[in-house]
Amino acid sequence: MSGEDQGIRLVGVTRRYGGVAAVERVDLAVPPGRRLAVVGPSGCGKSTLLGLISGLDEPDEGVIDVLGATGPAARLARCALMPQRDLLLPWRSALANAAVSLENRGMSRRAARAAVRPLFARFGLAGAEDFLPRQLSGGMRQRVAFLRTFVAGKEVLLLDEPFGALDAITRAEAQEWLRATLEAEPRTVVLVTHDVEEALLLGHEVVVLAARPGRVAARVAVDLPAARSRRELLATAEFVGLRDEVLAALEQGSSAPSVEPERL
Repeated sequence: MSGEDQGIRLVGVTRRYGGVAAVERVDLAVPPGRRLAVVGPSGCGKSTLLGLISGLDEPDEGVIDVLGATGPAARLARCALMPQRDLLLPWRSALANAAVSLENRGMSRRAARAAVRPLFARFGLAGAEDFLPRQLSGGMRQRVAFLRTFVAGKEVLLLDEPFGALDAITRAEAQEWLRATLEAEPRTVVLVTHDVEEALLLGHEVVVLAARPGRVAARVAVDLPAARSRRELLATAEFVGLRDEVLAALEQGSSAPSVEPERL
């Protein structure tokens, strides 16, 4: 099986900073078109993993393969990273901000904006094309940031706490919207979050990291029934059971033994 067929693979990955291990002997696998959510306590190396996968950082030990690419530049070419903050340019309109990634790829400003404009309605932003970031709600800003990431055309999306700064109501709406968007336009996704419900709603699998050094403490496959609404889904016995399983793994913290590596 080729690396591309296997999606994202991390085998025995360890990263140290100043002699302190941020993540240690991590094995992960994300098949193409699937979504992995990573949860764990603060400081357990969740964001470190995104930097390693994206090629912005390199492991001290182990191998990282992203759609067949193992070198940092080649991994970066396959990944689009959405950080915790939206990082919209305050002097640019929503349309101009969303078009930045296309301009960075060499497309002219006019062509980039023409390519992005038709997507605004599909991303719930119709009518906001000419608004400046300060005129947008928090949820709309995050949608613009995600659209900017999405149109970069990368096969892999790396999302670092994309809704962490939103209030509970806006966050719930954004989660539902993102879930529907990724179902309609599948990408290979690694999502880092502190929110267990968000992890279960957006991931096909949830990986729990133990406290530093980050190690895989549990893997939870997400298999949820069809539901008419987010609130209905959260109330199902299946969702409640999975949430309890993830919370139990989190509570074990650093005392939880790491799971045996998978054969990748």
